[in-house]
Amino acid sequence: MERIGITDEQIVRRVVKVDRRRSPQEALDATGRRQYTNSGVLTAMPRGEAEEVDVFFFRLGRYVSDAELEKEYELRGFKPADPYSLAAVNETDPAFADNRPNATHWQDSDGQWCYAAFYRWRVGRSVDVNRLGRGWHGRWWFAGLRK
Repeated sequence: MERIGITDEQIVRRVVKVDRRRSPQEALDATGRRQYTNSGVLTAMPRGEAEEVDVFFFRLGRYVSDAELEKEYELRGFKPADPYSLAAVNETDPAFADNRPNATHWQDSDGQWCYAAFYRWRVGRSVDVNRLGRGWHGRWWFAGLRK
């Protein structure tokens, strides 16, 4: 992976190899992070498609609901990154989430918002895969792919 661009508001990371043959659990295990997961959300996690992707990270710096976040993706010409692409970024560069907690979200078959979030907390490097409904604080960097 190489850093191909950075501004105050956006970071771009190229992922050369996203292994979509892995199970969702294997994709998270490869990151070496402490895991906090909902097994139902984990097994239904979207896989995505491409092996090589550019993952764009943007930060809003304010609280945002999931519905508002979808609009922010649209404004930038992005769709939320699939969790496999996001896990690949954090696998290749484990320190990335230390200062840039990063996440993506999707809706499950019932229309509920789900997420994968990579961050560093008191217990060390962690990843959450679960359902959300509370929204996002301003510290998060959101991962997107070009439409």
